[in-house]
Amino acid sequence: MARKNKQFIFENIEVIDAGAKGKTIAKAPDGCVIFLSNTVPGDIVDIKTGKKRKAYFEGTAIKFHKYSEKRTEPVCQHFEFCGGCKWQDMAYEYQLAYKEKEVINNLKRIGHLELPEPTPILGCEKIYFYRNKMEFSFSSNRWLTLEEINSSEEIDNRNACGFHISGMWDKILEIEKCHLQEDPSNQIRNFVKEFGIQNGLEFFNPREQTGLLRTIMIRISSTGEMMVVIQFLKENKEKREALLNALIQEFPQITSLQYVINSKGNDTLYDQDIILFSGRDHIFEEMEGLKFKIGAKSFYQTNSAQAYELYKITRDFANLTGNEIVFDFYTGTGTIAQFVAKNAKKVIGVESVPEAIEDAKENAKLNNIKNVEFFAGDMKDVFNNHFIKTHGQPDVIITDPPRDGMHKNVIEKLLEISPKRIVYVSCNSATQARDLSLMKEQYTIIKTQAVDMFPQTHHVENVVLLELK
Repeated sequence: MARKNKQFIFENIEVIDAGAKGKTIAKAPDGCVIFLSNTVPGDIVDIKTGKKRKAYFEGTAIKFHKYSEKRTEPVCQHFEFCGGCKWQDMAYEYQLAYKEKEVINNLKRIGHLELPEPTPILGCEKIYFYRNKMEFSFSSNRWLTLEEINSSEEIDNRNACGFHISGMWDKILEIEKCHLQEDPSNQIRNFVKEFGIQNGLEFFNPREQTGLLRTIMIRISSTGEMMVVIQFLKENKEKREALLNALIQEFPQITSLQYVINSKGNDTLYDQDIILFSGRDHIFEEMEGLKFKIGAKSFYQTNSAQAYELYKITRDFANLTGNEIVFDFYTGTGTIAQFVAKNAKKVIGVESVPEAIEDAKENAKLNNIKNVEFFAGDMKDVFNNHFIKTHGQPDVIITDPPRDGMHKNVIEKLLEISPKRIVYVSCNSATQARDLSLMKEQYTIIKTQAVDMFPQTHHVENVVLLELK
Protein backbone atom coordinates (compact mmCIF):
# COMPACT_ATOMS: atom_id res chain seq x y z
CA MET A 1 0.00 0.00 0.00
CA ALA A 2 1.31 3.43 -0.93
CA ARG A 3 2.02 5.70 2.03
CA LYS A 4 0.10 8.94 1.95
CA ASN A 5 1.98 12.22 2.22
CA LYS A 6 1.46 13.82 5.59
CA GLN A 7 0.10 17.33 5.21
CA PHE A 8 1.27 20.28 7.30
CA ILE A 9 -0.07 23.76 7.94
CA PHE A 10 2.54 26.50 8.31
CA GLU A 11 1.28 29.90 9.48
CA ASN A 12 2.50 33.45 8.79
CA ILE A 13 5.15 32.45 6.28
CA GLU A 14 6.73 35.09 4.02
CA VAL A 15 7.17 34.23 0.35
CA ILE A 16 10.79 35.15 -0.30
CA ASP A 17 11.60 34.48 -3.94
CA ALA A 18 10.46 33.32 -7.38
CA GLY A 19 12.03 30.20 -8.83
CA ALA A 20 12.02 27.90 -11.82
CA LYS A 21 8.86 26.96 -13.73
CA GLY A 22 6.94 29.94 -12.37
CA LYS A 23 6.89 28.70 -8.78
CA THR A 24 7.42 31.00 -5.81
CA ILE A 25 9.52 30.03 -2.80
CA ALA A 26 8.96 30.08 0.95
CA LYS A 27 10.66 28.28 3.82
CA ALA A 28 9.13 26.20 6.60
CA PRO A 29 10.17 27.01 10.19
CA ASP A 30 12.80 24.23 10.01
CA GLY A 31 14.29 25.78 6.85
CA CYS A 32 12.82 23.28 4.39
CA VAL A 33 11.98 24.89 1.03
CA ILE A 34 8.32 25.12 -0.03
CA PHE A 35 7.37 25.69 -3.68
CA LEU A 36 4.08 27.53 -4.21
CA SER A 37 2.00 28.31 -7.27
CA ASN A 38 -0.52 30.90 -6.06
CA THR A 39 1.61 33.58 -4.41
CA VAL A 40 3.90 36.51 -5.21
CA PRO A 41 7.21 37.24 -3.42
CA GLY A 42 6.43 39.46 -0.44
CA ASP A 43 3.08 37.81 0.41
CA ILE A 44 2.68 36.62 4.00
CA VAL A 45 0.51 33.51 4.03
CA ASP A 46 -0.62 30.32 5.72
CA ILE A 47 0.50 27.32 3.70
CA LYS A 48 -0.97 23.86 3.38
CA THR A 49 1.60 21.39 2.06
CA GLY A 50 0.84 18.77 -0.52
CA LYS A 51 3.51 16.51 -1.97
CA LYS A 52 6.67 16.07 0.09
CA ARG A 53 9.78 15.52 -1.96
CA LYS A 54 13.18 14.55 -0.64
CA ALA A 55 14.42 18.12 -0.22
CA TYR A 56 11.28 20.27 -0.42
CA PHE A 57 7.52 20.58 -0.05
CA GLU A 58 4.96 21.53 -2.65
CA GLY A 59 2.28 23.69 -1.10
CA THR A 60 -0.63 26.08 -1.54
CA ALA A 61 -1.38 29.36 0.22
CA ILE A 62 -4.73 28.93 1.99
CA LYS A 63 -4.85 32.29 3.80
CA PHE A 64 -3.25 35.66 3.01
CA HIS A 65 -2.23 37.84 5.98
CA LYS A 66 -0.52 40.46 3.83
CA TYR A 67 -0.40 41.02 0.09
CA SER A 68 2.93 41.83 -1.52
CA GLU A 69 3.66 45.31 -2.90
CA LYS A 70 4.93 43.49 -5.99
CA ARG A 71 1.38 42.43 -6.84
CA THR A 72 -0.79 43.82 -9.58
CA GLU A 73 -4.37 43.05 -10.59
CA PRO A 74 -4.54 40.35 -13.30
CA VAL A 75 -6.27 41.64 -16.42
CA CYS A 76 -7.54 38.25 -17.61
CA GLN A 77 -10.84 36.86 -16.36
CA HIS A 78 -9.44 33.32 -16.72
CA PHE A 79 -6.28 33.91 -14.65
CA GLU A 80 -7.38 31.91 -11.59
CA PHE A 81 -7.86 28.69 -13.55
CA CYS A 82 -5.94 28.94 -16.83
CA GLY A 83 -2.33 28.65 -15.67
CA GLY A 84 -0.95 29.93 -18.98
CA CYS A 85 0.16 33.35 -17.67
CA LYS A 86 1.20 32.40 -14.15
CA TRP A 87 2.92 35.71 -13.37
CA GLN A 88 0.07 37.97 -14.43
CA ASP A 89 -0.49 38.97 -10.77
CA MET A 90 3.11 40.23 -10.50
CA ALA A 91 3.96 43.74 -11.74
CA TYR A 92 6.03 43.57 -14.92
CA GLU A 93 9.11 45.29 -13.49
CA TYR A 94 9.38 42.50 -10.90
CA GLN A 95 8.81 39.80 -13.50
CA LEU A 96 11.87 41.14 -15.32
CA ALA A 97 13.93 41.31 -12.15
CA TYR A 98 13.21 37.70 -11.21
CA LYS A 99 13.87 36.44 -14.74
CA GLU A 100 17.23 38.20 -14.80
CA LYS A 101 18.05 36.87 -11.34
CA GLU A 102 17.25 33.29 -12.36
CA VAL A 103 19.54 33.50 -15.41
CA ILE A 104 22.47 34.88 -13.42
CA ASN A 105 21.93 32.36 -10.58
CA ASN A 106 21.90 29.46 -13.02
CA LEU A 107 25.08 30.59 -14.74
CA LYS A 108 26.87 31.02 -11.41
CA ARG A 109 25.49 28.09 -9.39
CA ILE A 110 25.16 25.43 -12.09
CA GLY A 111 27.97 26.50 -14.38
CA HIS A 112 30.29 27.99 -11.70
CA LEU A 113 31.08 30.64 -14.30
CA GLU A 114 32.89 33.93 -13.98
CA LEU A 115 30.59 36.58 -15.39
CA PRO A 116 31.09 40.16 -16.50
CA GLU A 117 28.59 42.77 -15.39
CA PRO A 118 25.44 41.58 -17.21
CA THR A 119 23.69 43.88 -19.64
CA PRO A 120 20.24 44.62 -18.11
CA ILE A 121 17.46 42.33 -19.26
CA LEU A 122 15.58 43.59 -22.32
CA GLY A 123 11.90 43.89 -21.50
CA CYS A 124 9.08 43.56 -24.00
CA GLU A 125 7.31 46.70 -25.18
CA LYS A 126 4.00 44.85 -25.51
CA ILE A 127 3.29 42.83 -22.37
CA TYR A 128 -0.06 41.57 -23.71
CA PHE A 129 -1.26 40.52 -27.17
CA TYR A 130 2.30 39.76 -28.29
CA ARG A 131 2.02 36.20 -29.65
CA ASN A 132 1.75 35.59 -33.39
CA LYS A 133 0.49 32.02 -33.01
CA MET A 134 -2.16 30.46 -30.76
CA GLU A 135 -3.72 27.00 -30.68
CA PHE A 136 -7.04 26.19 -29.01
CA SER A 137 -8.82 22.87 -28.47
CA PHE A 138 -12.49 21.98 -28.74
CA SER A 139 -14.12 19.64 -26.25
CA SER A 140 -17.57 18.33 -25.49
CA ASN A 141 -16.45 17.92 -21.87
CA ARG A 142 -15.84 21.42 -20.55
CA TRP A 143 -14.00 21.76 -17.25
CA LEU A 144 -16.37 22.86 -14.47
CA THR A 145 -15.56 25.11 -11.54
CA LEU A 146 -16.18 23.90 -8.00
CA GLU A 147 -19.11 26.31 -7.76
CA GLU A 148 -20.67 24.79 -10.89
CA ILE A 149 -20.16 21.27 -9.59
CA ASN A 150 -21.73 22.08 -6.22
CA SER A 151 -24.66 24.03 -7.66
CA SER A 152 -28.02 22.37 -8.20
CA GLU A 153 -28.24 23.91 -11.66
CA GLU A 154 -28.23 21.42 -14.51
CA ILE A 155 -25.58 22.17 -17.15
CA ASP A 156 -26.76 21.07 -20.58
CA ASN A 157 -24.05 22.56 -22.77
CA ARG A 158 -20.56 21.26 -21.92
CA ASN A 159 -19.02 22.39 -25.24
CA ALA A 160 -15.86 24.48 -24.94
CA CYS A 161 -13.05 25.97 -26.97
CA GLY A 162 -9.92 26.93 -25.07
CA PHE A 163 -6.92 25.47 -23.25
CA HIS A 164 -6.26 22.18 -21.51
CA ILE A 165 -6.47 22.38 -17.73
CA SER A 166 -3.03 21.53 -16.30
CA GLY A 167 -2.82 17.84 -15.47
CA MET A 168 -6.20 17.04 -17.10
CA TRP A 169 -5.66 15.92 -20.69
CA ASP A 170 -9.39 15.51 -21.34
CA LYS A 171 -10.66 18.76 -19.76
CA ILE A 172 -10.78 22.10 -21.60
CA LEU A 173 -11.15 25.49 -19.93
CA GLU A 174 -13.62 27.63 -21.88
CA ILE A 175 -11.85 30.84 -22.98
CA GLU A 176 -13.89 33.94 -23.75
CA LYS A 177 -11.00 36.39 -24.13
CA CYS A 178 -7.32 35.53 -24.23
CA HIS A 179 -4.82 38.40 -23.80
CA LEU A 180 -1.95 36.74 -25.66
CA GLN A 181 -2.84 37.32 -29.32
CA GLU A 182 -4.24 40.47 -30.85
CA ASP A 183 -7.72 40.58 -32.32
CA PRO A 184 -9.43 39.32 -34.36
CA SER A 185 -8.03 36.15 -32.72
CA ASN A 186 -10.69 36.10 -30.00
CA GLN A 187 -13.46 36.93 -32.45
CA ILE A 188 -12.41 34.15 -34.82
CA ARG A 189 -12.24 31.53 -32.07
CA ASN A 190 -15.58 32.55 -30.56
CA PHE A 191 -17.24 32.67 -33.99
CA VAL A 192 -16.15 29.12 -34.81
CA LYS A 193 -17.32 27.89 -31.41
CA GLU A 194 -20.76 29.53 -31.68
CA PHE A 195 -21.20 28.42 -35.29
CA GLY A 196 -20.41 24.88 -34.25
CA ILE A 197 -22.94 24.92 -31.42
CA GLN A 198 -25.70 26.50 -33.50
CA ASN A 199 -25.17 24.24 -36.52
CA GLY A 200 -24.67 20.88 -34.87
CA LEU A 201 -20.92 20.44 -35.41
CA GLU A 202 -20.08 18.03 -32.62
CA PHE A 203 -17.17 19.02 -30.39
CA PHE A 204 -14.35 16.50 -29.89
CA ASN A 205 -14.51 14.02 -27.02
CA PRO A 206 -10.93 12.86 -26.32
CA ARG A 207 -11.93 9.87 -24.18
CA GLU A 208 -14.37 8.45 -26.69
CA GLN A 209 -12.53 9.79 -29.78
CA THR A 210 -15.79 11.12 -31.19
CA GLY A 211 -17.04 14.46 -32.54
CA LEU A 212 -16.00 16.68 -35.42
CA LEU A 213 -14.35 19.97 -34.32
CA ARG A 214 -10.95 19.24 -32.81
CA THR A 215 -8.54 22.23 -32.77
CA ILE A 216 -8.03 25.68 -34.27
CA MET A 217 -4.69 27.37 -34.92
CA ILE A 218 -4.49 31.12 -35.59
CA ARG A 219 -1.37 32.88 -36.87
CA ILE A 220 -1.24 36.68 -37.24
CA SER A 221 1.99 38.03 -38.69
CA SER A 222 3.63 41.39 -38.05
CA THR A 223 2.58 42.36 -41.59
CA GLY A 224 -1.09 41.82 -40.69
CA GLU A 225 -1.56 38.60 -42.63
CA MET A 226 -3.67 35.86 -41.01
CA MET A 227 -3.70 32.08 -41.19
CA VAL A 228 -6.42 29.88 -39.71
CA VAL A 229 -6.14 26.08 -39.62
CA ILE A 230 -9.08 24.05 -38.33
CA GLN A 231 -8.63 20.41 -37.44
CA PHE A 232 -11.54 18.00 -37.86
CA LEU A 233 -11.64 14.46 -36.47
CA LYS A 234 -13.32 13.10 -39.62
CA GLU A 235 -14.58 14.30 -42.95
CA ASN A 236 -18.10 15.71 -43.11
CA LYS A 237 -18.04 17.73 -46.32
CA GLU A 238 -21.37 19.49 -45.78
CA LYS A 239 -20.64 20.69 -42.23
CA ARG A 240 -16.98 21.41 -42.91
CA GLU A 241 -17.69 23.58 -45.95
CA ALA A 242 -20.53 25.38 -44.17
CA LEU A 243 -18.17 26.39 -41.36
CA LEU A 244 -15.24 27.37 -43.59
CA ASN A 245 -17.43 29.39 -45.96
CA ALA A 246 -19.07 31.17 -43.02
CA LEU A 247 -15.62 31.95 -41.59
CA ILE A 248 -14.42 33.51 -44.85
CA GLN A 249 -17.60 35.54 -45.14
CA GLU A 250 -17.33 36.83 -41.56
CA PHE A 251 -13.55 37.46 -41.71
CA PRO A 252 -12.60 38.26 -45.32
CA GLN A 253 -9.20 39.50 -44.09
CA ILE A 254 -8.05 35.89 -43.51
CA THR A 255 -5.11 35.37 -45.87
CA SER A 256 -4.89 31.61 -45.55
CA LEU A 257 -7.70 29.26 -44.51
CA GLN A 258 -6.72 25.60 -44.26
CA TYR A 259 -8.01 22.45 -42.66
CA VAL A 260 -6.92 18.98 -41.54
CA ILE A 261 -8.77 15.68 -41.26
CA ASN A 262 -7.07 13.93 -38.35
CA SER A 263 -8.53 10.72 -36.93
CA LYS A 264 -5.44 9.58 -35.01
CA GLY A 265 -5.09 9.55 -31.24
CA ASN A 266 -3.15 12.82 -30.86
CA ASP A 267 -3.77 16.20 -32.47
CA THR A 268 -0.26 17.08 -33.67
CA LEU A 269 -0.30 18.40 -37.24
CA TYR A 270 3.26 17.61 -38.27
CA ASP A 271 2.46 14.20 -39.76
CA GLN A 272 -0.82 15.34 -41.34
CA ASP A 273 -1.80 16.67 -44.77
CA ILE A 274 -2.80 20.33 -44.53
CA ILE A 275 -5.51 21.12 -47.11
CA LEU A 276 -5.93 24.62 -48.52
CA PHE A 277 -9.53 25.88 -48.59
CA SER A 278 -9.12 29.58 -49.37
CA GLY A 279 -6.29 32.03 -50.10
CA ARG A 280 -2.70 30.77 -50.15
CA ASP A 281 -1.04 28.06 -48.08
CA HIS A 282 1.30 30.47 -46.30
CA ILE A 283 1.64 33.94 -44.85
CA PHE A 284 4.69 36.21 -44.66
CA GLU A 285 6.66 37.61 -41.77
CA GLU A 286 9.06 40.49 -42.39
CA MET A 287 12.18 41.66 -40.58
CA GLU A 288 14.54 44.39 -41.81
CA GLY A 289 13.26 43.90 -45.35
CA LEU A 290 13.73 40.11 -45.19
CA LYS A 291 10.63 38.06 -45.90
CA PHE A 292 9.96 34.72 -44.26
CA LYS A 293 7.35 32.39 -45.70
CA ILE A 294 5.39 30.75 -42.88
CA GLY A 295 3.34 27.60 -43.50
CA ALA A 296 1.03 25.75 -41.14
CA LYS A 297 3.91 23.54 -39.95
CA SER A 298 6.64 26.19 -39.97
CA PHE A 299 8.53 27.15 -36.84
CA TYR A 300 8.88 30.89 -36.23
CA GLN A 301 9.53 32.73 -32.99
CA THR A 302 6.08 33.32 -31.49
CA ASN A 303 6.81 36.92 -30.46
CA SER A 304 7.71 38.64 -33.75
CA ALA A 305 8.66 42.04 -32.34
CA GLN A 306 10.85 40.65 -29.57
CA ALA A 307 12.42 38.07 -31.90
CA TYR A 308 13.73 41.04 -33.89
CA GLU A 309 15.33 42.44 -30.72
CA LEU A 310 16.81 39.03 -29.87
CA TYR A 311 18.33 38.67 -33.33
CA LYS A 312 19.79 42.19 -33.21
CA ILE A 313 21.54 41.32 -29.93
CA THR A 314 22.80 38.06 -31.46
CA ARG A 315 24.16 39.91 -34.49
CA ASP A 316 25.76 42.56 -32.29
CA PHE A 317 27.46 39.91 -30.12
CA ALA A 318 28.76 38.12 -33.25
CA ASN A 319 30.54 41.36 -34.27
CA LEU A 320 30.87 40.36 -37.92
CA THR A 321 32.99 42.34 -40.38
CA GLY A 322 32.00 40.64 -43.64
CA ASN A 323 35.00 38.31 -43.75
CA GLU A 324 33.83 35.55 -41.42
CA ILE A 325 32.59 32.01 -42.02
CA VAL A 326 29.66 31.54 -39.63
CA PHE A 327 28.09 28.24 -38.56
CA ASP A 328 24.52 28.59 -37.31
CA PHE A 329 23.64 25.51 -35.23
CA TYR A 330 20.01 24.50 -34.68
CA THR A 331 19.09 27.04 -37.35
CA GLY A 332 15.38 26.20 -37.52
CA THR A 333 13.98 27.91 -40.60
CA GLY A 334 17.22 29.89 -40.94
CA THR A 335 15.99 33.22 -39.60
CA ILE A 336 19.15 34.06 -37.63
CA ALA A 337 21.38 32.78 -40.46
CA GLN A 338 19.70 35.04 -43.00
CA PHE A 339 19.55 37.94 -40.55
CA VAL A 340 23.36 37.97 -40.12
CA ALA A 341 24.26 36.92 -43.68
CA LYS A 342 24.82 40.44 -45.02
CA ASN A 343 27.56 40.91 -42.41
CA ALA A 344 29.33 37.60 -43.11
CA LYS A 345 31.36 35.98 -45.87
CA LYS A 346 29.34 32.76 -45.65
CA VAL A 347 26.76 31.27 -43.26
CA ILE A 348 26.15 27.53 -42.88
CA GLY A 349 22.95 26.52 -41.09
CA VAL A 350 22.24 23.06 -39.64
CA GLU A 351 18.91 21.78 -38.32
CA SER A 352 17.55 18.29 -37.57
CA VAL A 353 14.05 18.91 -38.99
CA PRO A 354 14.10 18.44 -42.80
CA GLU A 355 10.91 20.49 -43.31
CA ALA A 356 12.48 23.45 -41.49
CA ILE A 357 15.54 23.26 -43.74
CA GLU A 358 13.32 23.26 -46.83
CA ASP A 359 11.65 26.43 -45.45
CA ALA A 360 15.10 27.95 -44.83
CA LYS A 361 16.23 27.26 -48.40
CA GLU A 362 13.02 28.66 -49.83
CA ASN A 363 13.24 31.82 -47.71
CA ALA A 364 16.88 32.39 -48.68
CA LYS A 365 15.88 32.13 -52.33
CA LEU A 366 12.95 34.48 -51.71
CA ASN A 367 15.31 37.01 -50.10
CA ASN A 368 17.96 36.58 -52.81
CA ILE A 369 20.59 35.66 -50.22
CA LYS A 370 23.35 33.73 -51.96
CA ASN A 371 25.94 33.32 -49.19
CA VAL A 372 23.92 30.91 -47.02
CA GLU A 373 23.65 27.13 -47.19
CA PHE A 374 21.41 24.87 -45.15
CA PHE A 375 21.75 21.21 -44.20
CA ALA A 376 19.39 18.80 -42.45
CA GLY A 377 20.69 16.34 -39.87
CA ASP A 378 21.36 15.69 -36.21
CA MET A 379 24.03 18.13 -35.02
CA LYS A 380 26.10 15.45 -33.29
CA ASP A 381 26.30 13.50 -36.58
CA VAL A 382 26.60 16.37 -39.07
CA PHE A 383 29.23 18.43 -37.23
CA ASN A 384 32.32 16.37 -38.04
CA ASN A 385 35.73 16.74 -39.71
CA HIS A 386 34.33 16.14 -43.19
CA PHE A 387 31.70 18.86 -42.69
CA ILE A 388 34.36 21.35 -41.53
CA LYS A 389 36.72 20.42 -44.37
CA THR A 390 33.89 20.90 -46.87
CA HIS A 391 32.62 24.26 -45.60
CA GLY A 392 35.69 25.76 -43.97
CA GLN A 393 36.90 26.53 -40.49
CA PRO A 394 34.24 28.70 -38.81
CA ASP A 395 35.34 32.02 -37.33
CA VAL A 396 32.05 32.42 -35.42
CA ILE A 397 29.52 29.86 -34.25
CA ILE A 398 25.98 30.88 -33.35
CA THR A 399 24.07 28.20 -31.49
CA ASP A 400 20.41 28.28 -30.45
CA PRO A 401 19.65 24.75 -29.22
CA PRO A 402 16.36 23.38 -27.86
CA ARG A 403 15.67 23.37 -24.12
CA ASP A 404 17.86 20.30 -23.55
CA GLY A 405 20.93 22.21 -24.70
CA MET A 406 23.77 20.91 -26.86
CA HIS A 407 24.88 17.28 -27.09
CA LYS A 408 28.26 16.69 -25.41
CA ASN A 409 29.70 15.44 -28.72
CA VAL A 410 28.85 18.78 -30.33
CA ILE A 411 30.59 20.63 -27.50
CA GLU A 412 33.66 18.37 -27.78
CA LYS A 413 33.96 19.03 -31.52
CA LEU A 414 33.38 22.74 -30.97
CA LEU A 415 36.24 22.86 -28.45
CA GLU A 416 38.43 20.87 -30.84
CA ILE A 417 38.10 23.37 -33.69
CA SER A 418 38.07 26.41 -31.35
CA PRO A 419 36.33 29.21 -33.30
CA LYS A 420 37.34 32.63 -32.03
CA ARG A 421 33.77 33.58 -31.05
CA ILE A 422 30.66 31.70 -29.97
CA VAL A 423 27.25 33.28 -29.49
CA TYR A 424 25.04 30.98 -27.41
CA VAL A 425 21.30 31.78 -27.50
CA SER A 426 19.22 29.77 -25.04
CA CYS A 427 15.64 29.40 -23.86
CA ASN A 428 16.87 27.44 -20.82
CA SER A 429 19.64 29.06 -18.83
CA ALA A 430 20.09 25.91 -16.70
CA THR A 431 21.22 23.75 -19.63
CA GLN A 432 23.05 26.75 -21.07
CA ALA A 433 25.03 26.99 -17.81
CA ARG A 434 25.84 23.26 -17.96
CA ASP A 435 27.15 23.59 -21.52
CA LEU A 436 29.13 26.75 -20.82
CA SER A 437 30.83 25.08 -17.86
CA LEU A 438 32.32 22.54 -20.29
CA MET A 439 33.84 25.38 -22.31
CA LYS A 440 35.12 27.65 -19.56
CA GLU A 441 38.73 26.41 -19.74
CA GLN A 442 39.03 27.56 -23.36
CA TYR A 443 36.57 30.46 -23.51
CA THR A 444 35.92 33.66 -21.61
CA ILE A 445 32.40 35.04 -21.21
CA ILE A 446 32.49 38.58 -22.59
CA LYS A 447 28.81 39.54 -22.49
CA THR A 448 25.54 38.12 -21.29
CA GLN A 449 22.05 39.53 -21.78
CA ALA A 450 18.62 38.14 -20.92
CA VAL A 451 15.71 38.90 -23.25
CA ASP A 452 12.07 38.61 -22.20
CA MET A 453 10.12 36.98 -25.00
CA PHE A 454 7.07 35.95 -22.99
CA PRO A 455 5.68 38.52 -20.51
CA GLN A 456 3.34 37.19 -17.80
CA THR A 457 5.24 33.87 -17.80
CA HIS A 458 8.51 32.72 -16.19
CA HIS A 459 10.14 31.92 -19.56
CA VAL A 460 13.21 33.92 -20.56
CA GLU A 461 15.89 33.79 -23.29
CA ASN A 462 19.55 34.49 -22.67
CA VAL A 463 22.38 35.39 -25.03
CA VAL A 464 26.03 34.83 -24.10
CA LEU A 465 29.15 35.88 -26.05
CA LEU A 466 32.24 33.69 -25.64
CA GLU A 467 35.71 34.52 -26.93
CA LEU A 468 38.66 32.18 -27.20
CA LYS A 469 41.25 32.74 -24.46
